[in-house]
Amino acid sequence: MHHSISSDISPQGSKDLLLREAKRLHRAAQSDSPAESLPVLRRLLAAEAIPGPSLPAAFRARTQVQRKHVLRALALEAGYPSWEALVAALGDADLQALGQGLQALRGTGVLKLWFSSMAQAQEYTRTHGGQAIAMGSQAVVLEAAPSLPQAGGAHHG
Repeated sequence: MHHSISSDISPQGSKDLLLREAKRLHRAAQSDSPAESLPVLRRLLAAEAIPGPSLPAAFRARTQVQRKHVLRALALEAGYPSWEALVAALGDADLQALGQGLQALRGTGVLKLWFSSMAQAQEYTRTHGGQAIAMGSQAVVLEAAPSLPQAGGAHHG
């Protein structure tokens, strides 16, 4: 469900923000440092944005990761079937929440609690605190962060 709000961030500004995030994640994915590359590769595999049987195999093939894989993963995590669909929806999305959500997810070396559903993440936050953020069909719990815009009930996995 999309929520439109008044925001200083234009759809083009949001697209630029996403492109910068994709560039950062792309560099991290190709890094020789496992601490930098493995969290990003794990996200790419979970989103099925890159093929691969395992995380170790993805690490060995990390130089083959392309920017398009990262862009697709960002779209899938936000609940859209493709990068193009995410960009088309930027005018309708809560753009400020999108930017803040990306900021909250930054830091590839920071441990984040992932859940297979939003309901599981919300149940965890009732007991342990934090904020659940829907990421496609999955969810992540952070100390405090706004929700990312979601495509209406889309399930990708």
